[in-house]
Amino acid sequence: MSEFEVIRRLLRDAPALRDDVIIGPGDDAAVLALPANHELVLTTDTLICGRHFPVDTKPADIGWKSLAVNLSDLAAMAADPAWITIALSLPQAQEEWLAEFVTGLFPLLQSSGAALVGGDLTHGDLSITVQAAGLVPSGQALRGDSAQVGDKVCVTGDLGDAALGLNIWLGKQPERDLETKQPENLTYVLNRLTRPQPRCKAGIALRGRANAGVDISDGLAADLGHMLKASNVGARLYADSLPSSEAFDALCEPEQRLQRQLNGGDDYELCVTVPDSELAALRSAIDCKFTVIGEVVDQPGLQLLDANQQPMEFPQGGYDHFPS
Repeated sequence: MSEFEVIRRLLRDAPALRDDVIIGPGDDAAVLALPANHELVLTTDTLICGRHFPVDTKPADIGWKSLAVNLSDLAAMAADPAWITIALSLPQAQEEWLAEFVTGLFPLLQSSGAALVGGDLTHGDLSITVQAAGLVPSGQALRGDSAQVGDKVCVTGDLGDAALGLNIWLGKQPERDLETKQPENLTYVLNRLTRPQPRCKAGIALRGRANAGVDISDGLAADLGHMLKASNVGARLYADSLPSSEAFDALCEPEQRLQRQLNGGDDYELCVTVPDSELAALRSAIDCKFTVIGEVVDQPGLQLLDANQQPMEFPQGGYDHFPS
């Protein structure tokens, strides 16, 4: 297929454009109408084959995840998804690969309410760059530098599934007893890796209630640590409060539990700091599991406490794009 044939194939089954798209795909650039009293939230993520997903990942899962990681960033800012652009680098213009890619991308695009408004296509090693734009009422974006002493540290969903799934996929997870586990547990943690669920509705529910937020992409410890540093505060985390799925509990070796949950990355859950007075309202408003895992303190740094409130050694790690 030629470049323009690939583009036509990509757009053929795309969800309908939003009313605020004045000019969409096909021109040199998109023209979009911004609503009054709103601010624009922009984010960009690149996924590279062999670095951000294994080389044997299904194209549909690549399509889903390339969008999901950007929607997660918008959720962390309490923004409504609005528009996306995609830059694809493909080693070959294979119609079969592209058809599978959009079967993962477009359902999530449609459910998010965003529209595909442009992009780029080039020949090269497989990589996908998505830019997502969202809208938030003026002054209501959730920031990463506003955590307050006394806030509770909370997370959506469960932690550690994606890291466990990746280690199983790559053959790094100990094989002891894996064959005796329920196969649905293996499927579950692998799906959590390949098809993370961006917490868009939870992000919107956090508007005006949470003080600070971040999405968990590089690991809870790393991402929360960045937020605490930006806010000039610290936090205590309770190791026995970290939420986990039944599949994770069934498959994860006990000695690897904290490493996976604190440093594993790829969960794409939200970590937020919330005043006590807002917890009850948020538990009612958020459409997924919502767990208090610690509290913000004035002493800088991140402390980990056991069930007896005694300090624990923090497992080292966290994803680094440029390790030394």
